[in-house]
Amino acid sequence: MAYKFVDNYRERGARKKLVEILKDKGISDEKVLKAIAKVPRHFFFDETFWNQAYKDIAFPIGDGQTISQPYTVAYQTELLHIQKGDKVLEIGTGSGYQTCVLMEVGANVYTIERQQNIYNHTIKVLPGMGYKANFFLGDGSKGIAAHAPYHKIIVTAGAPFVPEILLKQLKIGGILVIPVGDEKSQKMITVIRVNENDFDRIELDTFRFVPLVGDQAW
Repeated sequence: MAYKFVDNYRERGARKKLVEILKDKGISDEKVLKAIAKVPRHFFFDETFWNQAYKDIAFPIGDGQTISQPYTVAYQTELLHIQKGDKVLEIGTGSGYQTCVLMEVGANVYTIERQQNIYNHTIKVLPGMGYKANFFLGDGSKGIAAHAPYHKIIVTAGAPFVPEILLKQLKIGGILVIPVGDEKSQKMITVIRVNENDFDRIELDTFRFVPLVGDQAW
């Protein structure tokens, strides 16, 4: 992974092309598209692989994890309908790319990662880029109850079910976005907390994420 932060016309031009690709795939939220255009995704890659940074693909980052496909990042972010200042819980910090996009659309991000090596790396890289999220190391499948409730919760790994404990950490009117299925494919699920006891659930498109591992997951 690179710590040498250089962002010139070539990379900015590549991001513009990436935005056009995402538009063609159906991403329409201007705040999300502007965030994708601004966050330098190549900063999350070793310089050897910078030519892969603006392709619309996932890419390995070590420890069995990947930096998510830009379309997937944009898709999940769009579903959250983030308003400036929203308190957002991100389950699975990973590379931190999704974290940066969330912050660019106005979120106050609380993000949790269970992999020590990835956590150690990300807490150095993001502040170096100017992104100051609230970082936590631990089992994301249980959320972060100490800082609940949240306006929005995003899960960036495939879960076998929607953890009840995460639903309880949503504000009334809050939105949870989570991929649910088996370890090979998942349906993107949006859950809206209607009131203290009731939730609306919407099943959307099929994706493939790395598994969500933890006490309330695989």
